Amino acid sequence: MTQPNRATSLLSASWRKATLGPFRYRIFLAIWTASLISNFGSLIQVVGASWLMTSLAPSPDMVALVQASTTLPIMLLSLAAGATADIWDRRIVMLIAQVFMLIVSAVLTVLGYLGKITPWSLLAFTFLIGVGTAIYGPAWQSSVGEQVPRSELSAAVSLNSLGFNLARTAGPAIGGLLVAAAGPPAAFLVNTLSYLGLIAVLVAWRRPRPATFLPPENMLTAMGTGLRYARLSPGIRSVLVRGMVFGLLGSTIWALMPLIARDLVGGGAVTYGILFGAFGVGAVIGALGSTAARLRYTNERVVRVSTAGFGVATVVAAASSAHPLTMAGLVFAGACWVTALSTFNVTVQTSSPRWVVGRTVAIYQTVTFGGLAVCSWLWGVVADQFSLASALYCSGALLCVSVLLGRRLPLPQPEDLNLDPSRTWSAEQQALMGRMADSGPVVVTVEYRVAPAEADRFLLAMRELRRIRRRDGARRWTLMQDVDEPELFIERYHSPNWVEHVRRHHRSTVADQDIERQALAFHRGEGPPRVRHLIELPPTGAPGERGAATDPNLPSASASLATSARAD
Repeated sequence: MTQPNRATSLLSASWRKATLGPFRYRIFLAIWTASLISNFGSLIQVVGASWLMTSLAPSPDMVALVQASTTLPIMLLSLAAGATADIWDRRIVMLIAQVFMLIVSAVLTVLGYLGKITPWSLLAFTFLIGVGTAIYGPAWQSSVGEQVPRSELSAAVSLNSLGFNLARTAGPAIGGLLVAAAGPPAAFLVNTLSYLGLIAVLVAWRRPRPATFLPPENMLTAMGTGLRYARLSPGIRSVLVRGMVFGLLGSTIWALMPLIARDLVGGGAVTYGILFGAFGVGAVIGALGSTAARLRYTNERVVRVSTAGFGVATVVAAASSAHPLTMAGLVFAGACWVTALSTFNVTVQTSSPRWVVGRTVAIYQTVTFGGLAVCSWLWGVVADQFSLASALYCSGALLCVSVLLGRRLPLPQPEDLNLDPSRTWSAEQQALMGRMADSGPVVVTVEYRVAPAEADRFLLAMRELRRIRRRDGARRWTLMQDVDEPELFIERYHSPNWVEHVRRHHRSTVADQDIERQALAFHRGEGPPRVRHLIELPPTGAPGERGAATDPNLPSASASLATSARAD
């Protein structure tokens, strides 16, 4: 008996370390606890708003619009919010969002007690709360990497899911009881008060600020950079497509939960809260087990099983009129929902370096919750035109079929990638930056000498290097071969100005160096490939018109950026 007991003890200790390790960091624990309280308020508010709509406008499409109005702002605003989170202080962005939601919730509470809420004003207020959530989400999620080390990131994301779903377990049930006893305005009041703790924690947090001498990107440029990075990152693209499909097909239970409680099970507000709580119980189970599942199985396998499981649970909800069976199905659905979404989220975050993680998380939220918002209303229309059970059956079947997407778009395993910057700022670069900030466009050329027998393999290696260069901001990338010297290949690309050239230069990660080395391995010349940094000048420009372009120190200073060709 000793050996099994010892094995069980070791397994338990390993599980605790893998799952609960982020709680060792004080700021993560403080934000997690305050967020838990805020999540309770948010879930109670959702119950109040959804149930109020069943009396103000009881048609399925109007009830479904409550969920859609909450998630639609995430689709519309997340990219701008993600760019803001990457450009500015994430703590300040989070504070602004929380204060905004506090004010909106307070006004909704007052109007609720005065009896002045109409169906469309209720949707307007839930939309505004969703706006605050859209602004807050990317800053909060991208700040997790500043609260815990990278090795704890997967567990921290799962614990954040756990916090939300602990609230989901009891919050809706409490909300149902509260609405039944005191009416929806009481739910709105509780939500208003729940923001105060998180605001206090954010005010007290002294967030570490990375050192940089580069000016921040403007909003439109930053948004375009994020879209380009996601488009040219195959792993992130796979997550985006899979997340969007999961949100599109899996939104029925979210949107139609009040009608499942009222029409299929035959209950009231309390039943709705209990069913929502059952979903939350399953979500807690999923959050507690998802980290261990990802350590044991691939991300792809975890998502496939979770997606199929959620589809089966949706079919169970459609077929059941028995309260216990529906609850069991929703427990299973909650576990699958959180496991899939946390895996998507972890994959995006671990596939992105810190400088762009706010934007990639925001793009993920946009496509996933955009699908959730759009189809929340569409599934309501399907239920209205056909039947509630038909909408649920259709959604469940399509979720099971969507598992086949994994064959074409498998999820990556990026946890072992080193996405730290591969270069550091030198005093010489900082001095050069000050002199050449307004110079440009900048043209970089790299000369490779490759044996003819290796030319085809070199071209394949350069295809991947091209993706990396363009992903990080290089423009008009070309690869040319000299007609007179066929072994000579010249790589050429542009940056709009010196600031963007330096910014692109320092976006390269340690993991990118492996791709650069594969291309450099084909070079057969004496010494490393020759790198040139050229400033474009207008043909009629007066001497010194571009300022730093005529700086006599430019050749030696720009050569320092080449670092034997591999630094560029």
